Amino acid sequence: MIKIAVNGACGRMGTRIVALVCEDTELTLVAALEREGHPSLGKDAGIIAGCGEIDLKVSAALHVEADVLIEFSSPESAVGIAEVCSQKKTALVVGTTGLNPQQHEKMQGFSRQIPCIVSPNMSVGVNVLFDMVSHMARMLGNDFDIEIVETHHRFKKDAPSGTALRLAEKICDATRKKMDKDVIYGRQGLTGERPAGQIGVHAVRTGDVVGDHTVVFGSMGERIEITHKAHTRDTFVRGAIRAAKFLAKKPPGMYSMSDVLKAQP
Repeated sequence: MIKIAVNGACGRMGTRIVALVCEDTELTLVAALEREGHPSLGKDAGIIAGCGEIDLKVSAALHVEADVLIEFSSPESAVGIAEVCSQKKTALVVGTTGLNPQQHEKMQGFSRQIPCIVSPNMSVGVNVLFDMVSHMARMLGNDFDIEIVETHHRFKKDAPSGTALRLAEKICDATRKKMDKDVIYGRQGLTGERPAGQIGVHAVRTGDVVGDHTVVFGSMGERIEITHKAHTRDTFVRGAIRAAKFLAKKPPGMYSMSDVLKAQP
């Protein structure tokens, strides 16, 4: 059995991770963590997650041994728990978005001590999408304009989404463009004609949308649109669990969801 800890266990994602870990016969939940002062501290994690009593209390610190910790909370909390994992030699799966460059650099440092996956989107389908748009951008060339549109629920705190940014990064890598020069975020006013080679990224926030991402490749005479729609947060949870199983026996290093998908089941 792989021993799993969950950070941010009482959040929208965390409760689903707790529930699905408890359903998985290959996994056992050993810790459910929340920040100091959280109202659910001391309560049964299974009750909070809606899957029934599991005799595991929500706590503010990792006091037990775990093979892998799955983190869905906030950028600041992600860095803090990553440091704890590096000290305890616990593998780490981070699905939290909105990490800044300095926080990503810290994660890289921790990966020298423990196996890590830091991904803006744990969905299996989205990670296939990352590879697809890279190939498409390379094949279509500079004659096609590229726009990325992402839609999320009204409660999402960062914009554009980490997934949209990763899509832009993959396209830039494939076409030798630069994120800081060739990517723009929305348009307003008298912008003039669309510059050749520009990549537009647009964020929409509405209602309870789990997560939609569309990449548009358009030329004079034809258009290709490729879209991924997440119908439930369980999509991301199942990907994170697959990543945790992958990391459980890996040596230290920074791995990717692409590595997870390429591994034999």
